[in-house]
Amino acid sequence: MELSLQQTFFAVFGGLALAAGAASVLVHRLMARTADPVKLTWIGQLNSRLQASWLILLLFAVGFALGEVALAVIFAVASFFALREFVALTPIKPADHIALAIAFYVAIPVQYVLVAIGWYQLYAVFIPVYLFLVLPVIMAWRHDTELYLQRVAKVQWGLMLSVYCVSHAPAIATIEPPGYEGRGALLLLYFLLVVQLSENIAVAASASFGRTPLRSNPNKSREGVLIGGAAATVIGTLLWWMTPFTWWQAALMSAATVLAAFMGGLVLASVKRSLGERQWDQGVALSRGVLERLEGITFSAPVFFHATIYFFVP
Repeated sequence: MELSLQQTFFAVFGGLALAAGAASVLVHRLMARTADPVKLTWIGQLNSRLQASWLILLLFAVGFALGEVALAVIFAVASFFALREFVALTPIKPADHIALAIAFYVAIPVQYVLVAIGWYQLYAVFIPVYLFLVLPVIMAWRHDTELYLQRVAKVQWGLMLSVYCVSHAPAIATIEPPGYEGRGALLLLYFLLVVQLSENIAVAASASFGRTPLRSNPNKSREGVLIGGAAATVIGTLLWWMTPFTWWQAALMSAATVLAAFMGGLVLASVKRSLGERQWDQGVALSRGVLERLEGITFSAPVFFHATIYFFVP
């Protein structure tokens, strides 16, 4: 017998509560048994990520209860703070103020309103086409050409990563493949679970078995990333019943999501190091920046969204 939307939601969250309890026990045991300072850093990162994951899922629960518009508002606020953190690390000149005002107070609300009303044809191109053409013109109008290309690129990529990519997460809740009408919120929950599990298990495995820290992210090891990716793919496959996919389709979608999440983290790590920072603003979001907590979503949300649209929606 097929579970209702609410029954599925509560069943999944019950499983998450048990998983969170087990993860908390694991964290305390690892801290008690580990003296290696590198692994202690990984364990601290795991604890921080667990808290942030619960925050993301609790916000999702609020959005689930209030509807798709509430989900769009929650992610719009997250995009605002993520873009603020991105801009805070980039050199800003007075000539850029108008373009930044448009990015914060026009691009974000318009993009998320389009997502909330489901106008796919426009929100898919609003930022990467129209704003990418308009913003350079506005910045050139001030006749300040010093580092013009670099300044334009930073504003554009701040919008691309913090707003456009992240906005595809609530857009997942608007997808309705045949036979899956009215259950888009479960698809978003499935996506968030795969991303968060891949990241948290990677950090946990790095603390337990890691030997080779990643050059791009010393908080993870190669062994941890492989274990986290494999585990998230297996769990995503086992959760096929809450999606419109068959088990083997869920396996492929989970693997693609995990790979895209890793690439998103790699790109954002390169961005922040190119700006001379090791991590984003520590004053927000449970001791780490919002953008750092969204790094797995930045690449994986568009990949998951478009793969679902292309292959499962006629």
